[in-house]
Amino acid sequence: MLQMAITGILCGALLGFVMQRGRFCLTGGFRDMYIAKDNRMFYALLVAIAVQAVGVFLLIEAGAFEYTAGQFPLWATIAGAFIFGIGIIFAGGCATGTWYRAGEGLIGSWIALAFYMLMAAIMKSGPLAQFTVDARTPVVGTDSIADTFGINVWFLVIPFVALVAFIVYRELRKPRVKIPGLKPKKTGLAHILFEKRWNPYVTATLIGLIATVAWPLSAASGRIFGLGITTPSANILQFLVTGDLDIINWGVFLVMGILFGSYFAAKMSGEFRLRTPDTKTVVRSSAGGILMGFGASLAGGCSIGNGLVMTSMMTWSGWVALLFMILGTWTASYFVFVRPSKKRAVARA
Repeated sequence: MLQMAITGILCGALLGFVMQRGRFCLTGGFRDMYIAKDNRMFYALLVAIAVQAVGVFLLIEAGAFEYTAGQFPLWATIAGAFIFGIGIIFAGGCATGTWYRAGEGLIGSWIALAFYMLMAAIMKSGPLAQFTVDARTPVVGTDSIADTFGINVWFLVIPFVALVAFIVYRELRKPRVKIPGLKPKKTGLAHILFEKRWNPYVTATLIGLIATVAWPLSAASGRIFGLGITTPSANILQFLVTGDLDIINWGVFLVMGILFGSYFAAKMSGEFRLRTPDTKTVVRSSAGGILMGFGASLAGGCSIGNGLVMTSMMTWSGWVALLFMILGTWTASYFVFVRPSKKRAVARA
């Protein structure tokens, strides 16, 4: 238990620190693809996926652990991911983003997190547990893309890595407008870590490495999976209600570490501040948390579990979920941001 706690908290703290300092927000990234036509955060996600894919499959070939993709619950993945995508717009952050923003002092994120944990617990072990099982029971075959086509997984990983490398190379060659900033107050490493704006591709590379390391650390405790947010979040609430220590696993310590790491990063960079939301934000955050918990449980993962981990494992569920998360985010963005903006423009005219 001690080793599991130490490795889980350290891994989570690193993830929370990097995400907070790198402003790695998939909700904002998916939204900006639609509203601002800015794909940089999505490309950064692809970098993290590519780094993890190479690292994890090298570990599997080295015999560090074994992994089987299982079956593909197509319709549950589509519906759950789409609902989750809607939820993260209302909540103001995805599952991991909500955890690290809670560490920054955003009370709205705490509210979204509470309802997210509650709904995930209801879906996984509460009144809707059987509904979740029944919804995810219809499957359409193996979840492994490589097994579907009868090829070695490296025939998927290598071209994907090459494609991502080309995208990043093209993006880095584009001229960037330099935005003048304030005079640095820190120097050396402190300036780099806590003051300087991080490059999204550097942030994504670090996240990919942390996600890779998470696999053997988690496997050492008997949990054969990498980063995961939804089930561990539900487990925390279950433990607080029942006191059952069997519920506590490596993932629980991981998400607790995210909170600690993001708090440390926000405190050291001067970004920590308790911010109380208005009534509208409270209602929206609560609804977002409920939709996130429902959607992630139905889809079998959130933007990290499906969008980062299962995509790197080259599974159908990962890539289908990522697609429908983005579509859900765009749908909610239209009604929350685009449509009201158009109405205001018409009213002014």
